[in-house]
Amino acid sequence: MKRRTFIKSAGALGAGFVLSNNFAFATPPAFPVVRTAPASRKFTSKAVEKAIAEFKKNVKNEELGWLFENCFPNTLDTTVFPEVNNGVPDTYVITGDIDAMWMRDSTAQVWPYMQFIKQDKPLQQLIAGVINRQVTYILKDPYANAFYHDPNKKGEWSTDHTDMKPGVHERKWEIDSLCYPIRLGYHYWKSSGDTKPFGEQWQAAIKAILKTFKEQQKKENKGPYKFQRSTPKASDTQPMAGYGFPVKPVGLICSAFRPSDDATLYQFLIPSNFFAVVSLKEAAEMMEAIAKDSKTAGELTALATEVEQALKLYATADHKKYGKIYAFEVDGYGNQLFMDDANVPSLMSLPYLKAVETSDAVYQNTRKFIWSEDNPYFYKGTAGEGYGGPHVERDGMIWPLSIIIYGLTSTDDAEIKRCVEVLRTTHGGTGFMHETFFKDDPKNFTRSWFAWANTIFGEFLWKTYKERPHLLV
Repeated sequence: MKRRTFIKSAGALGAGFVLSNNFAFATPPAFPVVRTAPASRKFTSKAVEKAIAEFKKNVKNEELGWLFENCFPNTLDTTVFPEVNNGVPDTYVITGDIDAMWMRDSTAQVWPYMQFIKQDKPLQQLIAGVINRQVTYILKDPYANAFYHDPNKKGEWSTDHTDMKPGVHERKWEIDSLCYPIRLGYHYWKSSGDTKPFGEQWQAAIKAILKTFKEQQKKENKGPYKFQRSTPKASDTQPMAGYGFPVKPVGLICSAFRPSDDATLYQFLIPSNFFAVVSLKEAAEMMEAIAKDSKTAGELTALATEVEQALKLYATADHKKYGKIYAFEVDGYGNQLFMDDANVPSLMSLPYLKAVETSDAVYQNTRKFIWSEDNPYFYKGTAGEGYGGPHVERDGMIWPLSIIIYGLTSTDDAEIKRCVEVLRTTHGGTGFMHETFFKDDPKNFTRSWFAWANTIFGEFLWKTYKERPHLLV
């Protein structure tokens, strides 16, 4: 679970003068310098700086230029710790205000920079370092979701009842924790042609992922993983002695927790199973082409096919208002949960993850359901609209991630422009995105330093600039 603080921001003041006791005092500029000073940045990419300069030169909206300069490089500015160990790149990545490396967040944080690695060799090496470090974590414990830089540090959750190893921050089993490293490695390979990170250790990690996914199909037994936490928060633990509520083995993969780090209700988490299909196919291609391991490639492909077929049978339902839509979670017995969570993978994000086509009729129906008050975590207020989830335990808290993903998966100019405008006006005067903001007051937000939200917002702005620049006015 990520710790959070609710903050009331004073906001950025408008430029001008304030008269007091017959003296004139200059107020701060409308868009003050809030980005980390150059000398204090963790890493500087020439290609990313060039993109920032290009964006600010050509986008006439000064506030959007300011936000892009602050947000897009935030991961590089503040959260990466690149090293070289025994001649091998090794990059530790914190989430922002939490000194731990999530498998999901670390991939998502550096993902938007992948498009620049051909122009920037040091940036390429930094991402190679993330891949290398993730491999060590998978081999340490494929069921853990977050790790420390110090391999001997004890996890802070002393009330967790699970097999905690030194160096593990948290051991919440989430399918996406193993999908994201594959996504990062695959697209690094496709973007750079470099195969150095994909030697014996990486191949062993892929085999560990395959084994873990098969265990969590729970065909013969409950598997080796269980998790309970002594906590008053139900979403931070699993029932039934830590194994979760029963599922009927139908070929889908169980996920004890969601990408929000909240416990699942029905453990067949549909967006994560879609993500697993994509990831298994990518891993199979790499094992065949790079490792020349046809046996493992065949097993990966077979599992992808099995999960894909199970999704066709169990992932959809007929909604009385929206027609055929994707459920969020199912249990194989016929029980289904209808909602979406802003964290990725989500149902909204399926085209972003290349799991379904944007034009897919079931996805479009699901999209309409998610972006409506029929989704229990959708909120519409005076500051904007979007959805969140149960993670922050407060009604009305919108995740900017939901608005960003809605924009990234949209093909409609009006939708995209609306997303840009809501995000532009809900940073609470800080110049950065946050974990959540209250629907009626963007100055009421959680997590002032949340690098994933910052960087993916920059990704959204850059994509819009490249494809639909007329919307950034």
